[in-house]
Amino acid sequence: MQATSIERRIPLPQHWPRRVRSAVVHAVSMANTAFTVTRSHAENHFNARVRLQAENDRLRREVSLLKEEIRIKDARMERVPAQRRPHYPPIERLAILELRAARGWSLAQTARRLLVTPLTIASWTQRLDDEGPHALVQVREPVNRFPEFVSYLVQRLKVLCPRLGTRRIARVLARAGLHLGATTVRRMLQPATKPKPASRRTATPRGVSAKRPNHVWHVDLTTVPTAGGFWIAWLPFALPQRWPFCWWVAVVVDHYSRRVMGTAILKKEPSAGEVLQFLRRVCRKLSRRPRHLITDHGVQFTAENFGVWCRRRGIQQRFGAIGKYGSLAVIERFIRSMKNECTRLLPVVPLARAAFGREIDEYVGWFNAERPHFRFGARTPDEIYFGRFPACRRPRFETRAYWPRRSPCTAPHAIVRGRPGAVVELNLEYRGGRKHLPVVSLRRVA
Repeated sequence: MQATSIERRIPLPQHWPRRVRSAVVHAVSMANTAFTVTRSHAENHFNARVRLQAENDRLRREVSLLKEEIRIKDARMERVPAQRRPHYPPIERLAILELRAARGWSLAQTARRLLVTPLTIASWTQRLDDEGPHALVQVREPVNRFPEFVSYLVQRLKVLCPRLGTRRIARVLARAGLHLGATTVRRMLQPATKPKPASRRTATPRGVSAKRPNHVWHVDLTTVPTAGGFWIAWLPFALPQRWPFCWWVAVVVDHYSRRVMGTAILKKEPSAGEVLQFLRRVCRKLSRRPRHLITDHGVQFTAENFGVWCRRRGIQQRFGAIGKYGSLAVIERFIRSMKNECTRLLPVVPLARAAFGREIDEYVGWFNAERPHFRFGARTPDEIYFGRFPACRRPRFETRAYWPRRSPCTAPHAIVRGRPGAVVELNLEYRGGRKHLPVVSLRRVA
């Protein structure tokens, strides 16, 4: 009776049912913010069991959010009648049967997960070995003179490393000894389509051109959100850009070789003194300093002590042009690659500085040593910076049995290793166990 009287004395806002949905969204956003702050304290706890429990809770939360995302997408497809749903293409049918075998699903489980009928899955299984262009289940057919296993090798590499584009795959395979053109890779991955003419931008004249390694360096700062974004449901609609909501990353890139010279992880927007301390560490570690240093117009780089430090060391500071495309393209392109190929592919961005630093260091090591750069063909920044013989110029595998040995191959040109008609298999490793950092090699099969 006492509880009932207390409940009656609690006043409710007028027309409160109209605000319930907004309150739910605000509550979820507040819970996400509280979770991020709490997790940041647990990540740096002295007790290893507390850190392990925080990691376990974070992964459980990520799995539950992914399940909810899939449920929402499936709910939309379930509203469409089964007869009017889009059909799976023959290649996707084989992928579904492979997934069923890997998960050990029954017909009913497979049909329920992929929104088809059990009879459909049974029909695919029975007609799995049908041949011909009209087969119900198919693998990708090669469209050129290369053997079929070459096409399958390229397709599997794309599946295992979906971030690799056609030109990147061609250069990675060239470094491994198999020379394919970018158009050939594109035909192996999808039906040939007439490319649309790309609009060319007029190149802006450069103020300085890099003539050797350590001649021109770029320096810039960027943020990496730890919770996926900065948006919240209440004013001012943005979280503060500092830890534990994001990390600040400072980067130095050599213009001539596109090599990453150093990185630094910071909890908040650095001052000019912190940026100078970072540059001192990079110069001391490499025993080198640039002739020109290109930056933007950030407050860290326009500070007086930053200009004094550059002049005392004989470094000429240059600024990117405001509002002009491409003035800071080199370092901005690396930052975009780092986010697309590393931080955005992590299940969760670590809140511990040491753990996040390891992820950045692994990516930088892979970027410098294994990632072929578009400007240099299939060569890597380390090969340009240190003057090493490029792996793409070593003797190549020739999988076409009747290919004349003296005939040229796809650029970069290389001589044939052994006899033509080689059969090779793909050997895919991952740097530091990270699935987004592939290291590709090929070996001859007897």
